[in-house]
Amino acid sequence: MAGIVVVFDFDKTIIDCDSDNWVVDNLGFTQLFNELLATMPWNSLMDRMMRELHSQGITIEQIEDVLKRAPLHPRIITAIKSAHALGCDLRILSDANLFFIETILKHHGLMDYFSEINTNPGFVDEEGRLRICPFHDFTSSPHHCNLCPPNMCKGLVIERIQASVFAEGKKRFIYLGDGKGDYCPSLKLNEGDRVMPRKNFPLWDLICSNPLLIKAEIHEWSNGEELERILLHLINMITIEESSNSISTQFISGDCKFETIPISTHESFPKALPVRH
Repeated sequence: MAGIVVVFDFDKTIIDCDSDNWVVDNLGFTQLFNELLATMPWNSLMDRMMRELHSQGITIEQIEDVLKRAPLHPRIITAIKSAHALGCDLRILSDANLFFIETILKHHGLMDYFSEINTNPGFVDEEGRLRICPFHDFTSSPHHCNLCPPNMCKGLVIERIQASVFAEGKKRFIYLGDGKGDYCPSLKLNEGDRVMPRKNFPLWDLICSNPLLIKAEIHEWSNGEELERILLHLINMITIEESSNSISTQFISGDCKFETIPISTHESFPKALPVRH
């Protein structure tokens, strides 16, 4: 079981909202955010918004209080805990920021379940202002990936994770995400890996538009219940494959019996589906 690496996106995957919008909207700065949106990259805009919040007297404690109210489905919490208990290596790969992610994970007691968080740096400076910086310095060393935003190429991060875990022995990946930024890392997955796009979100649409580009098995999900059920199913199926090289039609987990879920194959996806805008 230790051979499975589960990589989660954060916004609209672990939590059921975009953490940046959640903070801006709940603190009453939506109008200013929308006015500035077309003038700079998203990551730079969030750093600017944190400056505006600070200048208006919004404290770090107020930001934390808002983050602690971000919606997180209880079944996703149990999915994370169950996957960890089964011996999986859990990691986060997100275009949010470290301060937001750590605040939410700590509030729900989930920090210790993840071996690594890859995201944009977020920290409180000496003036008490939250600073948000790009993961990749797109001014001095751009990543040159036309699929990803300038501040973060998740594909490059996945390649780094793959190189580090492959050096320890054969590993299987399960990648969960929802957004356009999750498409690039999905293309980096190999046969035997699994990708779990959230149905009717941008990643799912991009995969559906050309599923043959994806080497990994595709297993869509829509909500917290489905995420938990499908993720634990896949972990068990991979374990069976690795131990016996055969797929069982059902498996036992604790006191509960789970029936096998039909596996989404490349051929089951439409050959052409318009990309959502």
